[in-house]
Amino acid sequence: MKRRTTATQTEILTLLEAANTALSHEMVQSELGANMDRATIYRVLNRFCEDGRVHRIVGDDGKQYFALCLNCGELRESHTHNHFHFRCLECGKVECLKHDIKVPLPDGYTSERFNGFISGRCKNCS
Repeated sequence: MKRRTTATQTEILTLLEAANTALSHEMVQSELGANMDRATIYRVLNRFCEDGRVHRIVGDDGKQYFALCLNCGELRESHTHNHFHFRCLECGKVECLKHDIKVPLPDGYTSERFNGFISGRCKNCS
């Protein structure tokens, strides 16, 4: 089913594209101002996740961050986000790490998905 695009969806998507980093719900709301309904922002971000436009990152601080999906492929089956994410403790930036990191598993175990998160200081704050 094709969904209609609303002005709110366009604003949030434009914000995520311009951010070049993952944003929390609070960050989105702060950028868009008090006129934007909190529940609407949640609904739009969750819909973007369902549609494969963004992916959800659960941070080590317990917050959910949302990052624009880039180079994810067209097929739903190839749409995975099994990579590590990094949160800077200084500036708060959350970003996807592009490098493959192999996690050794015991014999007989297979990995289907994981949520890896690292926190520390980014190159700008180190």
